[in-house]
Amino acid sequence: MKILIIHGPNLTRLGKRNPAQYGTFTLDQINSQLVKLAKSSGIDTEFFQSNHEGAIIDFLQSSDKSRGSNGILINPGALTHYGYSLRDALEDTKLPIVEVHLSDVDSREPFRKIDVLDGIVIKKISGRKEKSYYEGFQYLINYLKNMLSSSRPRNK
Repeated sequence: MKILIIHGPNLTRLGKRNPAQYGTFTLDQINSQLVKLAKSSGIDTEFFQSNHEGAIIDFLQSSDKSRGSNGILINPGALTHYGYSLRDALEDTKLPIVEVHLSDVDSREPFRKIDVLDGIVIKKISGRKEKSYYEGFQYLINYLKNMLSSSRPRNK
């Protein structure tokens, strides 16, 4: 099983950027923890980060079945609020998607209440800083394992 982990704009600034909103962990620290969680669950991962919506779309479209993956964990950053082409590319993958945010986007500025991914994700977790990633990743793993076990033929 393989999960794509996608980080949107400005997430390379984690650890330096407003720790009250985003925490003190760097993106590398978050990725390292996700690798540990993946290994302990027997999951392969592929990471991608870009400050450019088109680069993320190109990454998603770069091979059939979204790079041979079973699911996507994404923190789209500010693209959450206006990235309709990203939404289309994610939806086109036909993969289960979990959306995560470090800050509680729903209690911030009014423009952050718009979420263009609403309706295509199986779960949204926000406001838990780096724990949003870990909880979202575990949720996606459990979801995929449940899908896999329910699609296996049962012995009579």
